[in-house]
Amino acid sequence: MTEVVGRFAPSPSGRMHLGNVFAALLAWLSVRSRGGAMILRIEDLDPDRCRQEYIETLRDDLQWLGLTWDTEQTPQSLRSPAYAAAFDRLQAQGLLYPCYCSRTELHAASAPHASDGRVIYAGTCRNLTPAARAAKTKAPAWRLRVPDEIWAVEDGLQGRYEENLARDCGDFIVRRADGVYAYQLAVVVDDAAGGVTEVVRGMDLLSSTPRQCYLYHLLGKTPPAFFHVPLLLAPDGRRLSKRERDLDLGALRAAHRPEALLGRLAFWAGLLERPEAVSAAELAADFSWTRVRREPVVVY
Repeated sequence: MTEVVGRFAPSPSGRMHLGNVFAALLAWLSVRSRGGAMILRIEDLDPDRCRQEYIETLRDDLQWLGLTWDTEQTPQSLRSPAYAAAFDRLQAQGLLYPCYCSRTELHAASAPHASDGRVIYAGTCRNLTPAARAAKTKAPAWRLRVPDEIWAVEDGLQGRYEENLARDCGDFIVRRADGVYAYQLAVVVDDAAGGVTEVVRGMDLLSSTPRQCYLYHLLGKTPPAFFHVPLLLAPDGRRLSKRERDLDLGALRAAHRPEALLGRLAFWAGLLERPEAVSAAELAADFSWTRVRREPVVVY
């Protein structure tokens, strides 16, 4: 029987908030309930947003909650050679091309916009001639050509989700103009390297899953199982975010014991009939995905 391997993949761009902890708890419970292993990976790809000072805080917050891990993967900021190897493999297949479009040009293009606010790339730079590319003076981002095909995922919680990559996504960036590798490529390379068999994360990332499955295919890797958990919403309907410091762990730790916080999260998830103090280990004893709710949760 294949060992279950899950992962936490926090970004050190701020203090974890309650929504981050909700996803982390369900990831931990899914793995530990079956005797599996957890990996911690620091996703510090973006040098403009990530801070070293948050990394130790992330580790400490997870340990305070009892959400332990078995191994820690090399931070993304140190894994550029692995991403470069995947980039080169895609380039050797003739699937990458340079894109010189500015953010303003992308938003002004006549491509349709996805319902979640994503701009679907119109393919402006897809077929530029060598002469046209040579005339460009700015450093390009690099995009992956996608086929006019449907790629689907059978999500363990949300059910089947599919996209036509050409129509609903468009050619997407795998390396930014400043040389930073994009999340879509890095997360596939990292999860494959870590032997991750299941990924538990928020519903806001479900729409990226067909793209990632396509990358797994191109790189000759087997995708993990996916579970996209409901988002936690503020009473006014806003999604909790680090930027607005909604219910972050600093404030929560000052006001609550970890067992009380976990009990509240378990209640919101559908794992408890009422919010009551409980440890992560106690919750793992009878965890089942069949009990986890699918709809967004308004916190109170």
